[in-house]
Amino acid sequence: MPGFRTVLAVTGAALLVRRAVRRRMGHAPLWPMPALDTPISGRPRGRAQLLTVAGRTVVADGVVRLRLEPRAGAELPPWEPGAHLDLVLPSGAVRQYSLCGDPADRSAYTVATRLIEDGRGGSREVHEQLAEGTGIEVRGPRNRFPLVSSHAYVFVAGGIGITPILPMLRAAQAAGAEWRLVYAGRTRASMPFLDEVERIGGAGRVTVLAEDETGRPDPAALFDGIPPAAAVYCCGPEGLMDAVAAALPTGSTLHLERFTPAAATEGNAPFELELRRSRTTVTVAADETALTAVRRELPDIAYSCAQGFCGTCQQRVVAGEVEHRDELLTDEERRDSMLICVSRARGGKLTLDL
Repeated sequence: MPGFRTVLAVTGAALLVRRAVRRRMGHAPLWPMPALDTPISGRPRGRAQLLTVAGRTVVADGVVRLRLEPRAGAELPPWEPGAHLDLVLPSGAVRQYSLCGDPADRSAYTVATRLIEDGRGGSREVHEQLAEGTGIEVRGPRNRFPLVSSHAYVFVAGGIGITPILPMLRAAQAAGAEWRLVYAGRTRASMPFLDEVERIGGAGRVTVLAEDETGRPDPAALFDGIPPAAAVYCCGPEGLMDAVAAALPTGSTLHLERFTPAAATEGNAPFELELRRSRTTVTVAADETALTAVRRELPDIAYSCAQGFCGTCQQRVVAGEVEHRDELLTDEERRDSMLICVSRARGGKLTLDL
């Protein structure tokens, strides 16, 4: 999936959505599902490893699926539905893609990505340079979109947003949970894994909404007749996720994964950023990032996505309180580090080990 890692970002307009969702959260599942143990979402990033593109398949208009395998006989680290990989692309850019294969298959990882014509180039590298036999460095797996245990689920996917949802469908089906999927896209031809999700769900579980056939979905109708206290999982375009959040029934919990971080520019305050080892202090203006300010003094500082997804710009915090706006770091990592491309000071000053 295109780079993204968020469960309701806490900044800007998304703060109101998160507060609304929190008011609906906190319930315990009606009964546990042993086959869906609650995953550990705070697992540290895995070591980098070199895999090979062992298979490349076009699975929808503009969407390719890659099967990534280790050296012969090696077994890959385990993962759970909702996890993603960091791919270090030939240019050195780092992008995140959801694992959409079978967690039981330790012989390969499977990811899929849509070509974004007006994007920042990551998807084009995948489509044009990652041919079969190509080596690719990966990091992970890592999961900040874990599938919680619940008696019932509603999954809502928009286009390539089906990638993290697909393993969740298999897990819910295997556990005998009640579930339904609403899968929306521009056309059926543009919707990857459509045949597979229909096979998994059978009659009655899967609703396909192709915009050229049915028009845009009515968010309120997505939740007609759902069981009380269902877990709702949504991944797709920003507008779809905002609509799902607004229509969420009382008592249901909402879990979102975004393609891009929520905008967080309104209300920013300037702050001072001390670079301890460099023995200098820079001012971060309200309309710029800490990364931009640091690069005025340290132009060779490493960064990649500049959106809080890849972790390349992670720096150790020596002093001060951070307002974390990334979609990557675990709670443990946030105790003493930050991603300077998006996060800011929760006060007047931060000190970094730079």
